[in-house]
Amino acid sequence: MSAAPPRHDAESPLVLREDRAGVTTLTLNRPKARNALSVGLMAALQTELEAIHDDPLVRVVILTGAGSAFCAGHDLKEMRATPTRAAYDALFAQCAKLMLTITRIRQPVIAKVHGIATAAGCQLVATCDLAYCSDLARFATPGVNIGLFCSTPMVALTRAVGRKAAMEMLLLGDLIDAGDAESIGLVNRVTPVDQLDEVVAGVADKIASKSPLTLAIGKEAFYRQIDLDVEAAYAHTAQVMAQNMMARDAAEGIDAFIGKREPVWCGQ
Repeated sequence: MSAAPPRHDAESPLVLREDRAGVTTLTLNRPKARNALSVGLMAALQTELEAIHDDPLVRVVILTGAGSAFCAGHDLKEMRATPTRAAYDALFAQCAKLMLTITRIRQPVIAKVHGIATAAGCQLVATCDLAYCSDLARFATPGVNIGLFCSTPMVALTRAVGRKAAMEMLLLGDLIDAGDAESIGLVNRVTPVDQLDEVVAGVADKIASKSPLTLAIGKEAFYRQIDLDVEAAYAHTAQVMAQNMMARDAAEGIDAFIGKREPVWCGQ
C-alpha cells in the first residue's frame, strides 16, 4: 500500500501574511506538498490579494513559499481525485483569475524564489511584476513529461521571456538553473541564498518609498500598453501621463525635485 499523501495542518492558514512598513509578505504555506496550488491555496491567495488591492497601507507585495520549495505547480493528486471536465474547467479558470489578479492589483508584486518553481509555480514567477531568486532556485514547465502540456503556464512564460527560450522550456520539460533563468529574463536577479531576503527587502523598501498613486498608475498602464501596437500604446500612455500630471503627488514630486528636498506623498 502506498503512503498517504502529506496533509496540511488544518489549524495553519494556507497563506501567511506579514505586514511591515508598507510591505506585505504573502507566504504559500503547504510546505509538505511543496506549496502545490490546491483549490484551497489558490482561494486563500486570491482573498489576500483582493484585500491588499483595497488596502491603502500596502505599497508592495512579496510572494514567497514556506519550506524548501517556492511552488511545485498544481496539486496533481487533487486533480486526479475529481477527474471530470467540469472540475478541470473550474480549476484552470480559478488559476487564470488568480494570475490576472496579480497583474491587476494596484501594488507591485515581487516573487522571492528560494527553491524550485515548476509548472504553475513557474507561471507564478513569470506573472509577478518582479522576480528575484537564490542561486539554489530551479525552474521548469515539465508538463510535457507527464502528458499534460503546460498550456496555461505558457501564457505568462511567453510574455516574460523570448519565444525560443519559452519553447525550449515547454518542449523539453527540463529544470533550468537560476543563472539560465536570469539570462532569459524569467527573473531579475540571482543572489546567494543567504542574501536573498536582504536583496528583496531592499527592493521592496525602495518601491514602497514611492508615491502609491504613481505606482498604481504605472502598473496599470504597463499591462494595458504591453500588447498594443506601438501607435496605440503611445496614444494610451500619452493620456495616462497627462492625467498623472494632474495628480497632487506629481506636482509634489516635481516641486521637491526642483527644490532639492524629499517629497511628501499624499496618494492623490
